[in-house]
Amino acid sequence: MRLLGAKILPISERSLLCIPGNKEATIQFAAQHWVSAANAAILARGQFRVALSGGSTPQAIYQKLTSSYADQVDWERVHLFWSDERAVPPEHPDSNYHMAMEVGFANMGIPPSQIHRMVGEKDPQAGAQAYEQLLRQELGEEKFDLMMLGLGEDGHTASLFPGSTALQEESSWVKACYVEQKKSDRITLTFPALHQSETMTIYALGPSKAEILRRALLGSDTPPLPSQRLGTPSCPALWMADEAAASRLT
Repeated sequence: MRLLGAKILPISERSLLCIPGNKEATIQFAAQHWVSAANAAILARGQFRVALSGGSTPQAIYQKLTSSYADQVDWERVHLFWSDERAVPPEHPDSNYHMAMEVGFANMGIPPSQIHRMVGEKDPQAGAQAYEQLLRQELGEEKFDLMMLGLGEDGHTASLFPGSTALQEESSWVKACYVEQKKSDRITLTFPALHQSETMTIYALGPSKAEILRRALLGSDTPPLPSQRLGTPSCPALWMADEAAASRLT
C-alpha cells in the first residue's frame, strides 16, 4: 500500500506504519497527508472535520501547513476540533488551542463558528459535558475526517495517561480528568470518540520516541499502554514516524 509516494507497512490488523524519512521529510509528508485528507473530505462531503493535537510535532506540522500549503486548502470549509486540552484560558501558553492559533490557523480565514475550542478553564466537568454535546450535534452519525494524535514517552495519547479512569470509558466521548503525572486538570476525548474517525494518525518523531514507539506497536504491556489501544480492524491507526523514532523497530 502506498500513500503520497510513501510505503505503508501493516503492523497488525489495527496498525499501519509509515516512515517517510528524516524529521523534515516526515513533517512535510504529514502536512501533505493533512491536505490530501482535507481535500478528499471537502470533495466528498463539503467540509473537513479534524481533531487537532497538542505537542511539538503537531506544532511543526501546523506551521508547515499554514505556510507552505496555505493555498492548497479551502479553509472556509475546515472545522477545527481538539483531542484534548488543559484547563487553562485560551490565551495561556499551555493551551493547545492557543498553540494552534498562534502558529497559523488564526490567519487561514476559518469561520470562527467552525473553530470548536474545548472550554475547561472554569469548570472542567462542565466543559467536558458541553464539548460532548457539541460533538454529538456536529457529527451526528458521521465521523471525524482526521484524528491527529501524539505519542508521549510514557505511552499516553491525547490526555489518556496510564492509570487514568478515562481509559475505562465505553460510552461518553469526552471526559474531564486530573492527570497526576502532570499535576493538572485536563479535558480529553475518550477511546469511543477517538475511534469515531475516518482516519487516525499518530505522529512520533525523534530518538526519544524510539523505545515507546517499539512498545506501542510491538509490545505486550499489561495493562496495555493507552497508545497500544489505538486503531480498530475497520479503521487501522496510521503511525507516522521518522527514521530516528523507528530505529528500534524490526
